[in-house]
Amino acid sequence: MHTNMDPNVRRRGSGAGLRGLAYLFGVLSIILMIIWLLHFRGSIEYDSQNPAPMMAYRTVPAEMRVKKIIHMLLHIIAIVMGIIGLCAVFRYHNMINLGDMYSLHSWIGLTTFILYCLQWLVGFLVFMVGRSSVTKERMIGWHMVAGRALLFMSICAALTGLMEKAQFLGLKYQHEARLVNFLGLSILLFGVFVDLSIVYGRYI
Repeated sequence: MHTNMDPNVRRRGSGAGLRGLAYLFGVLSIILMIIWLLHFRGSIEYDSQNPAPMMAYRTVPAEMRVKKIIHMLLHIIAIVMGIIGLCAVFRYHNMINLGDMYSLHSWIGLTTFILYCLQWLVGFLVFMVGRSSVTKERMIGWHMVAGRALLFMSICAALTGLMEKAQFLGLKYQHEARLVNFLGLSILLFGVFVDLSIVYGRYI
């Protein structure tokens, strides 16, 4: 006997599946990062990549105002982590007498972080403080597009950082090199499924 499933139910199921894959690869990335840093490198570094705020609108069962506040607070946490990470990087470079801002990774990373802060500031002024509904309607599309662009810029920063670190350490065929490769793939797939879940929820 054939029954037609409600399209809305199918969409919700597909959206939940995409979000589940995003969280799966996100958790896998964290686990691989911890294994790499603790087992092979002996310490933990801080990173500013945090797409969780983008997922807040799809996963938090709350009113829109509450979702906005959670979205904003998660971004603040990401900015604080980014500042700590940048300070740690510059301090480490000074300790080993290594130059700053010479690599593609550093260019992408710092540019992404600056734009990330500007994105948060504009979003706060327009959507949290601003009163004009017309301005909000005009800006929401640009805000979402900029957020997705920053997501993939952060992914690029992370992947180029992994490549730079692997080259600096001379990793090729060791177990550590394979772990770094799997970590890079996990980060990439994490970003892909985060973006797909957002697009699916918005347009499909």
